[in-house]
Amino acid sequence: MLSLFRRKSADLADPATEAVAPVEDEAVSTRPRGYTPGKGRETPKRPAAGRRPPGATKPLTKEETKELRRQRRAEAAAEFRREGGPRDRGPERLLARNVVDSRRTVGTWFFGGALVVLIGSNQAMPPVIRLASNLLWGALALGVVIDSVLISRKIKKLVLARFPQTTQRMGSLYLYAIMRAITFRKLRTPEPRVAIGDQV
Repeated sequence: MLSLFRRKSADLADPATEAVAPVEDEAVSTRPRGYTPGKGRETPKRPAAGRRPPGATKPLTKEETKELRRQRRAEAAAEFRREGGPRDRGPERLLARNVVDSRRTVGTWFFGGALVVLIGSNQAMPPVIRLASNLLWGALALGVVIDSVLISRKIKKLVLARFPQTTQRMGSLYLYAIMRAITFRKLRTPEPRVAIGDQV
């Protein structure tokens, strides 16, 4: 009865199971602790284009720093002259500027006339010249008021027609246009984009 449950000696010798296990255990035991298996291909190198060149850049001299600062200021001033600042942004402001720049305004002569009035109003001047200076001052003031009203009415009409959903306050837009109208054309910022007489 014992022979029924006993394995034969031929069955105990299984070559497939004997060959694999000891070799694998030996290979694992000999590997270092930080071992990482290879990927089977070479790691690609990072492209050199666009990378900062090795070595520190040469510091600028005091003259070069001043020149660089002056150049940046000139570029910023040119950009401001061309594009304006934050208060000049928006299509309504551009329309107001074009309305003012497309016409001759009394305001451009206001400061020049004010200088003449200041000189002519001096007590050392004859009464006739002082009277003429006062009349000139009144005419300039009246002309600026009438011109400002006409400009404001035109701006309101065009803005409401082209931008019916605008959130721009009309009073602020009128003041913006009037201040531009009393500034000499060559000193206006941003610089005019339309010529005098152009249709807006």
